[in-house]
This record gives sequence, C-alpha cells and structure tokens, in this order.
Amino acid sequence: MFAVIKTGGLQYSVAEDQVVRIGRIEGEPGQIVQIGDVLMLGGDKPELGAPLVSGASVAVEIVEQSRGPKVIAFKKRRRKNSRRKRGHRQDYTVVRVSEILTGGAKPTKGPKPKPERKAPPAKNPAESEDADAA
Repeated sequence: MFAVIKTGGLQYSVAEDQVVRIGRIEGEPGQIVQIGDVLMLGGDKPELGAPLVSGASVAVEIVEQSRGPKVIAFKKRRRKNSRRKRGHRQDYTVVRVSEILTGGAKPTKGPKPKPERKAPPAKNPAESEDADAA
C-alpha cells in the first residue's frame, strides 16, 4: 500500500518503512508525527481524495533534522560597481514512514530501535610485538 501526501507545498509518494527527505517539520529525532494531508491511497483498492482522503493519515518517525547545501545567489551589474552576494540553506527533515492509517485510526507503532554498533576488534598485544620484532 502506498499514499501520496502533501507537506511543505510538495507532494510525495510514500510506502511503509520508506525513508524520505521532506521540508522541515517540528519535532525531535525519534518522535512520531502524523501527517493528515493525504491526497491518494493506492494498493488493492485505490482511493482518490477531493482534495483530501477523509480519515486517512500517515504516521512518520523523525530520523534527523538537517540542512541542505548552501546555494549562492550572486548578482552583478557590470560597470556600476554593484554586486550582491546572498547565501541560503534549506532546512530538511529526514523521516521514516511507519504506517499508513485509514478511518481516523491512531498510530500503533513506536519509533524503530536504533541498530547497535559493533565494537571495533580489540588489538591483540601478541600480534603487535611480532610486528615490532620483524
């Protein structure tokens, strides 16, 4: 099942467990946020909204808040010693779609646990002595 959602003036086609970079939404990493602007539900029985599908929402988990690359807007008017340099960085939120809800249901899944990091292998002191002797 997939859904088409609208957030930040843009539309995104999303499915469960998909990671998407969308315009900034408020929240802390690990928090579950519900997006209610669902334009379409797809799958076995597609459902189109006019303009929104009533009772449908998408629950997303915020993975991280980040910023895009710097975009430089440089304007120059030749022979007039007139220059203007302006920079901009867009704010983004990386989210993971946890569930697609219908019928006004509330989210049931919690945040996905972070995978544990494996510790780097410990150096064996006997191997380092062999290397020094050689």
